[in-house]
Amino acid sequence: MSTSSILLACRDLQRNNERGGTPLLHGITVQVRIGDRCAMVGASGSGKSLLLRALAQLDPRATGAVTFRGQAADEMRIPLFRRHVMYVTQHVTLLPGTVEDNLRIPFQLAARRSESFDRERIVGQLNTLGRDAEFLDKPVSELSGGEARTVTLLRALQLQASVLLLDEPTSSLDDASARAVESLVHAWFTRQPERAYLWVTHSEDQARRVADRVWRMEGGRLDQDTSLRGLPVERS
Repeated sequence: MSTSSILLACRDLQRNNERGGTPLLHGITVQVRIGDRCAMVGASGSGKSLLLRALAQLDPRATGAVTFRGQAADEMRIPLFRRHVMYVTQHVTLLPGTVEDNLRIPFQLAARRSESFDRERIVGQLNTLGRDAEFLDKPVSELSGGEARTVTLLRALQLQASVLLLDEPTSSLDDASARAVESLVHAWFTRQPERAYLWVTHSEDQARRVADRVWRMEGGRLDQDTSLRGLPVERS
């Protein structure tokens, strides 16, 4: 592929412990290209979330550069960068109000003025998750942890990002709910041709289902030549 196919990339990225300067991420170089479905597996504390946060321009880097479509992320306005590269965190942040109130919030931002809330699409996504339109009226204060994480993901999926950085989006969900979320992400991915995602998961079974490229993180070092110990990757 040509360099024009590269959406998100980093080169020699290193992040250090702020207290002692000990490296947490060791000189990582990766490329996420148009059409990539990437998964990253590894033990807790291996650095998976740290890499996502660095790619999302949320944490400082000791060395290295992040680019989007060849442009240095440091030279882009943060709202513009995050319009294209969206990080879906493990830690849910919802504002007081209903589910629908929270799903409408992004469209109140200046960077999203060209987009509009599509209630019909959201209802369809809720149906995929086994819920109906009444869920939109539910106060967020009454949501379970899994429900709140689902709202956060729905909020991201309705936007026109090019790259999704998904940090354990199905943790705390049962298997049926997790597979429904996988279906929603797959629908987002196929809706437009120039998209990609990087999905962090502890489950190698899930990595087989959702990814074509599987990376393994160990001790802050990324192995991009992983194929889940030689097992074939199962497509969604």
